[in-house]
Amino acid sequence: MTGIYDVAVIGAGPAGLMAAGRALEEGASVLLLDKLAVPGKKLYITGKGRCNVTNDTDVRTVLENVPRNPKFLYSALSAFSPADARAFFTSRGVPLKTERGRRVFPVSDRAADIARCLGEYAADADKRILSARTLLIRDGEIRGILAGRSEIASRTVIVATGGLSYPATGSTGDGYRFAEAAGHGIRTPGASLSALVSDEGLCRAAMGVSLRNVSLRFYEDGKKVFEEFGEMLFTHFGLSGPVILSGSAHFERTDSEKRVEIDFKPALDEKTLDRRLLREIAEGGERETGNLFRSLLPQSLARPFVRRCGVDPLKKARDLTREERRLLLKGLKGTEIRIGGLRPVEEAIVTRGGVDVREVDPRTMGSKLVKGLYFAGEVLDVDAYTGGYNIQIAMSTGRAAGRAAAGYAKKRKERDEEGMNA
Repeated sequence: MTGIYDVAVIGAGPAGLMAAGRALEEGASVLLLDKLAVPGKKLYITGKGRCNVTNDTDVRTVLENVPRNPKFLYSALSAFSPADARAFFTSRGVPLKTERGRRVFPVSDRAADIARCLGEYAADADKRILSARTLLIRDGEIRGILAGRSEIASRTVIVATGGLSYPATGSTGDGYRFAEAAGHGIRTPGASLSALVSDEGLCRAAMGVSLRNVSLRFYEDGKKVFEEFGEMLFTHFGLSGPVILSGSAHFERTDSEKRVEIDFKPALDEKTLDRRLLREIAEGGERETGNLFRSLLPQSLARPFVRRCGVDPLKKARDLTREERRLLLKGLKGTEIRIGGLRPVEEAIVTRGGVDVREVDPRTMGSKLVKGLYFAGEVLDVDAYTGGYNIQIAMSTGRAAGRAAAGYAKKRKERDEEGMNA
């Protein structure tokens, strides 16, 4: 196409593809601009290559899983809910299945099927593999994009460039620069849904140990900021796993004192657990304490845990003192792990921070500062826990932006034509 586009979309992730497809449905001429040749590349690595595309739940539950600015998303999610997302894919030949935690995946377990479906939805858009340099704005209104050495005229622009996570997929923070140039404020980007760094010896000693039914409490500067039941993993650098990732979203400052408390036996109160321990000692008093605890904890964790509690793991269980038993019980119900920080944002599943949503219309994703400018997906200051919520947010905000941009472009085209005929 030559001339002027109705809608130019920067970024071909789930938000950008959904925005482009929705604008096409509205009859708009669309340009899809991305620096990579493969659309939806980040989708290929989500859900360990299986793509947890949404969650089988309602809008209210999605919002409960958004720690920052959930109210901003109400309109977009109501217009394109998780149920709508499931219907979107199944009607286009991608059958879905629901797994534990109501996570929704393609039946094929292939993220490529989700990416292909979204790519086909936006197939009629003109596509250019080109990096956008800046937005063209005049008199408070979008005029197009400067990409490479070319000025591309467009009546509207949708910025769907992602955040800073996984830069190899094209998310290198370009959208923040575009937004700032348009006068928008940026909430400082950082890691969210990130593994946690700790120099505790227990983490290194137990690296590779995965725990499924534990309760985790997260503290920042002494205040409990999150608590959840589920899975975690000890690693050579600290802690990871689904609950760790969700909890990391609640650490607000880089310079704060952080810790995680692990309740290894949340189903048992301390008195019940003490009775069980006494029974284990009575039945296996000749065993070393480190070996005895293999009945309570995974084998690779038992000895490091006992040592961490200040008890010799080689000591016979029958020789444990009351104080030592108390220390072991205390550890089972609340082992503290000091946290040095989060892993780099480049490794995080999503980026926290981004375009200040107070400056964006929640119904249309339109800028309140520049006419014809829209934002969608991770570039906005919204992020959610694991479970398919972030991709759902990307699609919902992308769809809202695509529809609104197409509508604005139509009105602007009519206005321009009236001006030429006047």
